[in-house]
Amino acid sequence: MAVLRYLDDLGGQLAFHLRALAWAPRTLRRYKREVIRLLAEVSFGTGALAVLGGTVGVICFLTFFTGTEVGLQGYQALDQIGSSAFTGFVSAYFNTREISPLVAALALSATVGCGFTAQLGAMRISEEVDALEVMGVPSLPFLVTTRMIAGFIAVIPLYVIGLLSSYLATRTIAVVYFDQSAGTYDYYFHLFLPPGDVLWSFGKVLVFSVIVVLVHCWYGYTAQGGPAGVGVAVGRAVRTAIVAVNVVDFFLSLAIWGATTTVRIAG
Repeated sequence: MAVLRYLDDLGGQLAFHLRALAWAPRTLRRYKREVIRLLAEVSFGTGALAVLGGTVGVICFLTFFTGTEVGLQGYQALDQIGSSAFTGFVSAYFNTREISPLVAALALSATVGCGFTAQLGAMRISEEVDALEVMGVPSLPFLVTTRMIAGFIAVIPLYVIGLLSSYLATRTIAVVYFDQSAGTYDYYFHLFLPPGDVLWSFGKVLVFSVIVVLVHCWYGYTAQGGPAGVGVAVGRAVRTAIVAVNVVDFFLSLAIWGATTTVRIAG
């Protein structure tokens, strides 16, 4: 019975996601003002999150310090085999392909996603969602698809800032902390950073943003059990989003770079 309930819930969630995606063209025409309002909320946050710089500040903070770790670990590991000059390659390869996209997705889940789950959960238990339906406003596009579109659009400039932050952090560690030649670092960084990898990195983040927002909106939209139920929904949404992002990341990386690579090192 537990398996059947799980499959039923999974099917309902998939149908919910497909309906939200199908509403996207009409939502852009009918609810532009709501999308614009949510864009500001996604980018800069509200309340205490806004004090920290909003989602922009959180993504910059996380990507900067993960980039710092890439520089520290990458330089020291390569230095042991006399190849520390390739630290620029480590930044171009790992920050672009895996680390920055995953960190950006997790930051989006921890900030915007949790906020969306709490908002929709509070609206559900206070019967505001039902009130929208009674007034003739379809709740799914107005509450869910608008948030999905806002997250999809906002993540592009957010990720530009985050990716540049990770590059800057790794370069600072290599050049300033380990005193590596800036010319050597920049040469190998640009040599192993094809434009295609950057574009694929952005593609991954766009997919992650849609997954994160839809998962969080599902748990908020279907929350029940009063305020405590909203808290439970937020926890479940975060866990599901993290697992979903990592699973999708594996398959995307396998599809994009699994059979071939844009980087070749030959002696």
